[in-house]
This record gives sequence, C-alpha cells and structure tokens, in this order.
Amino acid sequence: MEKVRPKKALGQNFLTDKNVLSRIADACGITAGDRVIEVGPGRGSLTRLLEERGAQVVAVELDRELVPLLDGEFGCRGNVEIVHADILETDLRQLLFSRWEGKWKVAANLPYNISSQVLIRFIDNCELFSRLVLMLQREVGERLIAPPACKEYGILTLFCRLHFDIYREFIVRPGSFYPVPKVDSVVLRFEPLPKPRADVGDEAFFRQVVKGAFGQRRKTLLNSLKSAALVPSEEMLTDVLSGCRIDGGRRGETLSLEEFAAVSRALLPFR
Repeated sequence: MEKVRPKKALGQNFLTDKNVLSRIADACGITAGDRVIEVGPGRGSLTRLLEERGAQVVAVELDRELVPLLDGEFGCRGNVEIVHADILETDLRQLLFSRWEGKWKVAANLPYNISSQVLIRFIDNCELFSRLVLMLQREVGERLIAPPACKEYGILTLFCRLHFDIYREFIVRPGSFYPVPKVDSVVLRFEPLPKPRADVGDEAFFRQVVKGAFGQRRKTLLNSLKSAALVPSEEMLTDVLSGCRIDGGRRGETLSLEEFAAVSRALLPFR
C-alpha cells in the first residue's frame, strides 16, 4: 500500500508521522467497543491505531484504487469495515444507524478542498456523534475557533459554535505528510452540545441571515442584510435591529452568536 501514489484531484496528503497519528487517536479518546467513522482512511495508518485501541471502525474511502487494498488488509477482521463512497453523497444517518444506533465518534484527515462541505454535513447530523476529531488546514481551523471582531470570524464559525464546543489539540507541520503540503494543519476536537447553544428560531433561516450578514464583509450589517432581501423594506430592517438593540452600522463580523440568534428570531416573521 505504501506504493500507492497520492492523487492531487482527490486532495490526498497521506499522514505519515506516527507521533501525530498517535496523538489523533489519543484525542479521539477511544475505549473498547467505541464506534468510529473514519473519513478518508488513505493507506489505513490511523485505521490500524483505532482498531488496535478497540474501536469498531467504518472507514469511508472515495479512491477506488485504495479500497481493494484496504479491504485486503482489514476485510478479514471483524472490527473494520471499508465503505467505498463519497462522504459528500452519503446519507450519514442511514450509513451509521444501519450498523449501530448509539453515538459515533469521527476521525478524519479532511482534504483541504472539501473540508467546509464535510463540516456542514457533520453539523447537519451533529446528533449522531459523541465526539469529532478533525484535521483541517490551519487557516480553516483558526476560523472555527475565532472570536468575534477578527478577520477569521465568519459563517462556519457561527454554524459550528451553535452545536459544538471546539478545542484546538495541536498544530501539524507540513513534513508530517506525503506529499508535503505548503501549509500547516491543525487537529480540532468537537464536542457536540446536548442542545443548540442559542435559540435561533429556525436554523435554515438563521443560516440565511448569517450568510447575508457576511455576504459583503466591508458593508455595514444594515446594508448587508438589506442586500440579502430578508425583509420588505430598509425601514422594517432598521426597526428590527433597533428592537434587538443592535446598531445597524456595525459589521456582521462583530456580532456574537447570541446577537445573530436574536436578529434571526426577529426577522423570521418576515420570511
């Protein structure tokens, strides 16, 4: 399997550093019998560690060349299942609950080019999981843990913060991968909340509000939301923001999750 060449089209950078692999497994907090979905097992380096620590692993791999090799190594073992599928096209609830109806853990070294889309899938299915340990491009990871009023704070920050406590475990340098990427990576641990951190009224609409507020970051909140056409008139929008005690002259990046939740609830009747 070492001879398999990474495919640039799939964003593959195989993690080769044994110390980093061990630290990821540690962050997962594996106990015997834990169910883990691994996204993009690659050559199976992390899969082996998870298995050795007693996890029941479902490994989802898109690369058709790697699947038979992974099957060859793990297929005869009862606690690892290789699934040939695109995680972005997979019904996670059906995949996981057809095998185990309890909570699952997630371990993944996400390709940089699809990390945001995969994160949205995990957010949409957060109730399935007890913990997620994800390796992301450092720039993306910093966004997810950024406080308000900084350039990293944005849409994904708020979407994730609504459902997770997020902790930075450690930075991973480019030399830990083959081929060597041009940027650092970061391992984050996501702990799902028992309920959303804030009452947003309707989550689909809340996402529209957040996207509208960040659609043109240099504009004020009032002008950004006006451009998003969420209410019939600027006057109504001004009244809504005033009722939430939020200055429309602020920029979206300065609002906390709770402030966005209040705006979303107040705008909901106008939808």
